[in-house]
Amino acid sequence: MTALKLGLIGDNIAKSSAPRLHGFAGAQNGIEVQYDRLVPAQMGEAFEEVFANCAPRGYRGINVTYPYKERAAEKVAIEDPLVKAMGAVNTVLFEPEGPQGHNTDYTGFIAAYRVARGEEVPGVACLVGTGGVGRALAFGLVALGASEIRLCDRDTAKAEALAADLGALPKAPRLVVEPDARRASSGAAGLLNGTPLGMDGIGGNAFPDGATKGATWVFDAVYTPVETPFVAEARAGGLQVISGYELFFWQGVHAWGHFSGTPLDEAALRSALAAPAG
Repeated sequence: MTALKLGLIGDNIAKSSAPRLHGFAGAQNGIEVQYDRLVPAQMGEAFEEVFANCAPRGYRGINVTYPYKERAAEKVAIEDPLVKAMGAVNTVLFEPEGPQGHNTDYTGFIAAYRVARGEEVPGVACLVGTGGVGRALAFGLVALGASEIRLCDRDTAKAEALAADLGALPKAPRLVVEPDARRASSGAAGLLNGTPLGMDGIGGNAFPDGATKGATWVFDAVYTPVETPFVAEARAGGLQVISGYELFFWQGVHAWGHFSGTPLDEAALRSALAAPAG
């Protein structure tokens, strides 16, 4: 059986289902997968050291999650000009000529949106969190035809930098930087959480109470747990919910394609992931 050594670099990833997803993907293709959680603090190494040691330690590729996606982008070659403009990568392949970066958060978000909402356009969208995953979501919103994107972040400079990058795109929508989440979300059709708030071990809600009133759809990048306070409020209000699990699933499917070049039975993969972990 072919063997494939993969990993995930990130913080607070003890409950990540990525090892199961890639293990099941490998089983479909007769590939034995070793998928390691690589937490810099637990390894006693800085992110840069963990990353530099991946190729020498035999990793074919890695996924990168919070809070390292933008730092990873600085250490890889990126062929796709759109991903280069994003300045964030979540999938890295270690090739003989050096590490190559991809962003399957971007493609995964578009896939998750299409499955849920088809060809319906996002309308006015409010995104809280303009870091690594937030940048992928924002570029995805442009690709999906959002008419306006409101960018909200405690670090206004980050939001303004993202607005400038989006504004340079050929079909840029109206862009607004608004530091206050309540004002940013007022009147928006779509609300997106690109922060870790709501995650197990972190908690909280990126949106203030009542912010979902008047919206049509929401997306939460968090998937541990799937039912965050933000998602629960949206469901209670009858909004269409695209959960972080859908992003997790599709970014994983696309990352597997980069890692192995082999196909997947997506329905069988969903079923395997839905079964209790043994």
